[in-house]
Amino acid sequence: MPQSPLQPFLLALLAATVVASLPVARAAPPAPALLQSLETALNSGKSSSLGALVEPGPGLDPARLEARFNLLRDRFPDARWSVKSGAPLRDGRPTVAIEVSGSRTEGSFRYSLEAEQVLALTANGSRLSGQELIRESTTLRSGEVNLPVSVLIPDAVLTGQRYDVDVIFDEPLDGAVAAGGIAVITPEQISALETPDLELAALGGGGLFKSVQAPLKPGSQTWAVLLVHPKGIVSTTKRVRVVADKAALTP
Repeated sequence: MPQSPLQPFLLALLAATVVASLPVARAAPPAPALLQSLETALNSGKSSSLGALVEPGPGLDPARLEARFNLLRDRFPDARWSVKSGAPLRDGRPTVAIEVSGSRTEGSFRYSLEAEQVLALTANGSRLSGQELIRESTTLRSGEVNLPVSVLIPDAVLTGQRYDVDVIFDEPLDGAVAAGGIAVITPEQISALETPDLELAALGGGGLFKSVQAPLKPGSQTWAVLLVHPKGIVSTTKRVRVVADKAALTP
């Protein structure tokens, strides 16, 4: 099928370019003042303000970060970020929840974006120096109504485990004919910001239901799902951590 204008792989554009396989070395967490400066820089619309707050380190490439920030601002000029402290990890490290929302108009279509990353950040004084991606998801909608959906995809699974990837319309279809498609996004597609080809098929129920298998090696899988409804279109992506140790299912 032709590429969807929804660009269902926007997950990498929240606030930072991520190398999820790189662990963050033990270092100081960012101070509250630095997190506030990060939120201010993200909402300033200036990539230079963001670049001034980061330095190269595990998971952080300032040049790529600024390039992806500019790309998102170009696609969603009214994008607004929220940066808040999150729950600590099992090892005691604090986390940061970064959310972004925005919209754009393309011809007669209006698109709205909602995305979230949960990160473990480290800092070197007044600059961020490393990050580890804990959780990530993105939802993009278009249509005459804001169709609510439930994304029932686990945050983490064991290597080789079979698990369900379900995205469900929260309201009954009431006779409407809906279609959907799902595809795994490769790290190369994420890095190049490529749109995966999603083959649509008619949905037999109120959503898309698929059983999949995790890779045999630790890492991650990222899924792109597209749901097409007479009242609108919903595109969502979700990253799933793949771990070898059951204890690591809870970060």
